[in-house]
Amino acid sequence: MDTASASGFDTGRLGRLSQTIEQDVAAERYDGCELVVGRGGTVVYHQHFGWADRAAGRRVEKNQPFITMSIGKQFVVALVLNRIERGALALTTPVAEVIPEFGARGKARITIAQMLTHTAGMPAMLPPIPPELVGNLEAVVAATCAALPECLPGQRVNYSAIVAHAVLAEVVRRLDGRTRSFRQIVDEDLFKPLGMQHSSLGVRRDLASRLAPVVARDRRRGLFEPEMLEMFGGTINEESEIPAGGYVSTAADVFRFAEMLRRGGALDGVRILSPPMLELIQTNHTGDRPNSLWDYTYDMRGWEPFPAYLGLGFFLRGEGIHPTPFGTLASPRTFGGLGAGSNVFWIDPVRDLSYAFLSSGLMEDSYSVERHQRLSDLVFAALVE
Repeated sequence: MDTASASGFDTGRLGRLSQTIEQDVAAERYDGCELVVGRGGTVVYHQHFGWADRAAGRRVEKNQPFITMSIGKQFVVALVLNRIERGALALTTPVAEVIPEFGARGKARITIAQMLTHTAGMPAMLPPIPPELVGNLEAVVAATCAALPECLPGQRVNYSAIVAHAVLAEVVRRLDGRTRSFRQIVDEDLFKPLGMQHSSLGVRRDLASRLAPVVARDRRRGLFEPEMLEMFGGTINEESEIPAGGYVSTAADVFRFAEMLRRGGALDGVRILSPPMLELIQTNHTGDRPNSLWDYTYDMRGWEPFPAYLGLGFFLRGEGIHPTPFGTLASPRTFGGLGAGSNVFWIDPVRDLSYAFLSSGLMEDSYSVERHQRLSDLVFAALVE
């Protein structure tokens, strides 16, 4: 019996996953991907498809490096929550207690919890800053500290694409005594302990030649302009520090991160978080409020408003029928991360599943969510035991 069958999957149904991805790549909806699915710690599906660089004719290979986009946010979240478990911080701590200059212009009472749940009123996009400084963590933090909040803290779920996690990374760095860069911290305190050998903040030199470039295959205007996404990809180099999404990683490495979360915060004898913290991650902290991230879809796609379902720094499946990258068949406590037009990972703690998908050739975000929903549902539909 193969591992998929032994783990409760119908292999014929699971094969629909490959067929669907191959059809999507052939139709140029996106360029390529690598996908890893596991149940109970056993990998039941690991395949790669299509092009890392379609224009150059370079295929996706096993352990293909991709830019993470926003699934890198959860790396920052894990480090912040780890510092809370060390006693260096609390969810109720005002950010300004760690970064005093952050308290300017109506931000003095914003807490760590509000930053993690996108209820701090942080700007959705970057404040005014020269493009060449987007990868400079200190410059982005300084510009954010000088900026006004976009709304009263605690009032709205106002998704912050870049700056909230830059500030959270700086919180971790300052708690560290500024003795290490954030790049060093995430490498030494997360990637290396978890055996994420092909992951780095910025483009590590040994990964650069194999990296899939950021190309917007789908040119529809939506949440982000295609040109802006491609420009963002061009800013990620060996020296850049963009904690919200400027990492390089592989599907296998992100799967290891997901496995740590599925196992209650530990992997291969290394503990990053505790089971109680994982329970808090899987709790809806935003109630019925919608996520401003999807405001544009009401007219563009005809989507009706639906709850944000944000846990502590992670997206949740939640209840009801609505667009979700984790699949409509997922249990409500399923949690994970979503990257702009590209990547997703999730953990279904009820069904003991972990899933990591990294891709090239970006899609418009709402269509990418529907792509992920469809693929995730194919995984659940193949689960027969």
